[in-house]
Amino acid sequence: MTQDIFGQETSLTSASVVTDWNAVQMAVLAHGASAAEHLGAVLTAAPDFAHAQAIKGLSLLMLGRSELLPMAQDALKAAKAGYEAALPRERKYVDALESWMQGRPSEAIMHMEQVLAVDPCDTLAMKLSHGIRFIMGDAHGMRASVERVMPAYAPDHAGRGYLLGCHAFALEETGSYDKAEIAGKQALWMAPNDAWGLHAIAHVHDMTGNAKGGLEWLTGREEAWAHCNNFRYHVWWHKALMHLDLGQIDQVMELYDTEVRKDKTDDYRDISNATSLLMRLELEGVSVGNRWEELSELCANRTEDGCLIFADLHYLLALAGRDQKTATKRMISRIQQDAKNRSNEAHDRMATPGCDAALGLEAFGDGDYATAFSRLHAARSSMQLAGGSHAQRDVFERMTIDAGLRAGDFDTVETILDDRRAKRDGGEDNYALARRALIAEARNPENGQSVPAE
Repeated sequence: MTQDIFGQETSLTSASVVTDWNAVQMAVLAHGASAAEHLGAVLTAAPDFAHAQAIKGLSLLMLGRSELLPMAQDALKAAKAGYEAALPRERKYVDALESWMQGRPSEAIMHMEQVLAVDPCDTLAMKLSHGIRFIMGDAHGMRASVERVMPAYAPDHAGRGYLLGCHAFALEETGSYDKAEIAGKQALWMAPNDAWGLHAIAHVHDMTGNAKGGLEWLTGREEAWAHCNNFRYHVWWHKALMHLDLGQIDQVMELYDTEVRKDKTDDYRDISNATSLLMRLELEGVSVGNRWEELSELCANRTEDGCLIFADLHYLLALAGRDQKTATKRMISRIQQDAKNRSNEAHDRMATPGCDAALGLEAFGDGDYATAFSRLHAARSSMQLAGGSHAQRDVFERMTIDAGLRAGDFDTVETILDDRRAKRDGGEDNYALARRALIAEARNPENGQSVPAE
């Protein structure tokens, strides 16, 4: 029996394949683009290695694309074929894949936590639990999971830096901003390519309204995310958000064209970066030219996916109000039908917050701001269940606020702004300050101004 880089026993017997397997695990932790290449090498040399087949299947499911489900099913079939030869710990990964294939990602998390209960230093299991919880919108679960295993990690453990990066992000998502910044810096010191830990600190700056400090943090650290898969586009997105908050529109547009949308993929994570950035720009009155067109065309082809409500809502940003009424109606109808079916956990999210949020986005695109505000406000309390981060979901918060302003419901909008500020540890970005100024102007009968409808 051999051991992997984290000291865990593995059913692999070839030293060269173990080397490739170690490279797979380290690349997954670092969001490295090389993960697929190393995984391919492992599966070519050891196609019956159930653990690697399970990772292939789980990775496919995380991409949130319905056309990849048959490939994930094939990976599960291959993993099950090697199940008897697998170690008990490795079988749990197969069980996790099977649970998610059956529509129960929360059960997949449970299997990863069962691994960690016995082998807390299995950093790959930690990362998968963290990642699936992120998709499910379980910030407190992310934090609790990391903090349960942290005492078991020796200072020289190969995965400790990435563990700290996950801790930093979980701390930020649960409002512990000072601790998150410390943990993120420790993560980068131990694992200089830990883009997740680096981006956790970018989130801290976003949530505390410190765009200038965020730019200072990211500038000069590009090597920490240059090696990444499409996650690198997301880090550039963070930098663009910081420029936007500072009113530096030219820099935002340049980053959109050269980095955020460098590759015109229809990966939902890339689409979410692009659509949410363009929407933020439009809310600030910036004309984005024809940049919506390629996104709308791509998103019109994703209306039947139904894998993740987070993805669907971002597709709708590119469809609603953009001469894509047929595709918009098709997607909303499908979301409503999935919500009625309630046959899996994804459908639960389609029901809550999906239906209200989707109808709110449609109304916003149609210029019906009263309806948009009513629907988006109804979805607001459960938007965490859509998954993603506070920063990612904030585009929907901004649309809710702006719909309320255009509908004239200043009191409710002010309450939302107060709640938004409380979640940001009392800090406010320039977006919020500008909206408070609009409310003050609208309430002053002497200036005769009102909030514009467009």
